[in-house]
Amino acid sequence: MTKGLSKGLGKGLDALITSLHIDESDKVIQIPLAQLRANPYQPRKHFNEDSIKELSESIKEHGVIQPIIVRKVLKGYEIIAGERRFRASQVAGTPTIPAVERILSDQQVMEIALIENVQREDLNALEIAFAYQGIIDQFSLTQEELSAKVGKSRSHIANFLRLLSLPESIKQYVSRGTLSMGHARAIVGVKDDKIKKELAESTISKQWSVRELEEAIKMLEEPPGPEKEKAKQKEKNRDPYINQAEEQLRDIYRTSVKIKSQQDKGKIELLYYSKDDLNRLLELLQGKIS
Repeated sequence: MTKGLSKGLGKGLDALITSLHIDESDKVIQIPLAQLRANPYQPRKHFNEDSIKELSESIKEHGVIQPIIVRKVLKGYEIIAGERRFRASQVAGTPTIPAVERILSDQQVMEIALIENVQREDLNALEIAFAYQGIIDQFSLTQEELSAKVGKSRSHIANFLRLLSLPESIKQYVSRGTLSMGHARAIVGVKDDKIKKELAESTISKQWSVRELEEAIKMLEEPPGPEKEKAKQKEKNRDPYINQAEEQLRDIYRTSVKIKSQQDKGKIELLYYSKDDLNRLLELLQGKIS
């Protein structure tokens, strides 16, 4: 049985997500690998070779357990979902692959590629951000509506979308993995693009951690003078345990953390960059309490 979306076009994103599901009513066919071609609308162009090789070993032993999803085209079939399984099958040397056929338009194929991308766990931060923005534009969704559709918090969506405002050179660093998501989030809060680029280049050349980058940003924002030197000396004499605690909290909450202590008491400050970021922190804090 070949499913299309003619009855579900009005449902938009929900209908497309449903089209990725395979149930008992679907007819699974074996398609020769030579008759398959990759999805031209797939935003993901690079696949981890080690991961593909590992999957190919599993396919040699167990076969392809989950059928791929395809559509019929002029010369053979086009992959809608499952290109990684297809590539691994090529490496494994299997002649055919199990597949389920769908009837989809070019536009629907593009939309499904976007949806499948945001559900991956191996995308870099920029790929996720572009995929989120693509779905928002394609379906005219708000960030809150998208968060409900993909099962992520609204603050999670907002944090990734903020990365799209970075200068192009910094986006390239994040895309290549030269800068981490944590580095990018720290830099995106800086107003001046020139300073953003200088901070990114310094982070790379000096191999700064996220904390070191945040300290550099803080120093740029502080006025020069005797007070600044006094603060630097105070930081130098600081209890290493407090520094370690800050680092642990920074890893948990993925934001700048400051512990201000006086003997055995003090306060903890968590920095947020927007209302969405505040909501993200509140969700994390409530989760820890409950």
